[in-house]
Amino acid sequence: MDKKKRIVITGMGLVSCFGSDIDHFYKQLLAGKSGVRAIEKFPCQDFPTRFAAAVDQFDAEGYLDKKQARRVDPFICYTVVAGKKALEQAGLTGDAFDRLDKERCGILIGSGMGGMNVFSEGVDTLLNKGHRRLTPFFVPYIITNMGGALLGIELGFRGPNYSISTACATSNYCIAAAANHIRNGHADLMLCGGAEAAINPIGLAGFVAIKALSERNDAPEKASRPWDQGRDGFVMGEGAGVLVLESLESALARGATIYAEYLGGAINSDAHHMTDPRADGLGVSTCIEEALRDAGIKKEEINYINAHATSTMGGDMCEFQAMRNVFGEHLSSIKMNATKSMIGHCLGAAGAIELIATVMAIQTGMLHPTINSENLEGALSGIDIIPNEAKPHTITAALSNSFGFGGHNSCLIVAPYQSTK
Repeated sequence: MDKKKRIVITGMGLVSCFGSDIDHFYKQLLAGKSGVRAIEKFPCQDFPTRFAAAVDQFDAEGYLDKKQARRVDPFICYTVVAGKKALEQAGLTGDAFDRLDKERCGILIGSGMGGMNVFSEGVDTLLNKGHRRLTPFFVPYIITNMGGALLGIELGFRGPNYSISTACATSNYCIAAAANHIRNGHADLMLCGGAEAAINPIGLAGFVAIKALSERNDAPEKASRPWDQGRDGFVMGEGAGVLVLESLESALARGATIYAEYLGGAINSDAHHMTDPRADGLGVSTCIEEALRDAGIKKEEINYINAHATSTMGGDMCEFQAMRNVFGEHLSSIKMNATKSMIGHCLGAAGAIELIATVMAIQTGMLHPTINSENLEGALSGIDIIPNEAKPHTITAALSNSFGFGGHNSCLIVAPYQSTK
């Protein structure tokens, strides 16, 4: 592995509760808008939680055949649209796309839960109409690798193509693995990230059953409140985030616009509990330290953190304790925010969407706020979480965290691109 091989981000695409335009998405974040609202996709009046940050008015026209868009699970639609939009932003259309060496281009896009909609509809068909009425597409459209697989078939990318599924850490795992494929010389360009579409009756019911969700039905837009003493659980989100990672040599050779540089990342496991993080944050702190080593930078160079910060009682403070363990007094010099306060927790797509927000912060010089910051935990005294209003900030190096059920930890580090370093 050549850790000296530089890797850059040359394109980004997403599907979110704020739509599929990245500039609009980030403007909504900077304005402190909440994408959380009452669920209208299906009847849920009997559920204790009746709201989410859902993808509404989604249209795959121009990116996916209409018949195919109606047939596949939404997570596959989101993957294809976000992936193609990332290529568009990377300038890889027309002749530029045709000139790519497709054997040197790969795809690593995962999903935490896969085709939940197709799965739920299939079970209903089986119970009410019998096995003969089950669609032959049932298995292909529920498995987590199919979004990236169908995208690869459409694009003709013949490099590495697979998915990783590590719950809410999925995207970061995929991005770190994609970067290592470039470092190892397996590819020059990788589409990577995650997609999720779990806001349906079975998905909502599942998280209700483990009492993980906020029940603030009277004010959904205030339900996601990371680090706030009044938090009562996370808010479900959905969508997709896909980034184009590319070797610096490849990007320079084709004259690509470079939005940020990927410095490094790390993954590890708590080996502690199925759903709860370690109270001392040991797994997370170790992961951050490994990411810093992989990036080849000192902890003092980090001046912004996009935190996992789901708005759960235990998780928020475990992550904070880990960051305090690593950064010590320097943590008071780091600005930190929680994208989930506005778009909810996008599960397997969260890490990629939040890394896109991090890159946009680098590009714009503006950090979005953490909304619903009204009564912070006392431990955060002196920590700037960008409460309620956006702030200007010049990022030197940024850390983006994602953690998942099963004790999966992942940390990525990106920075402004500098032609010499």
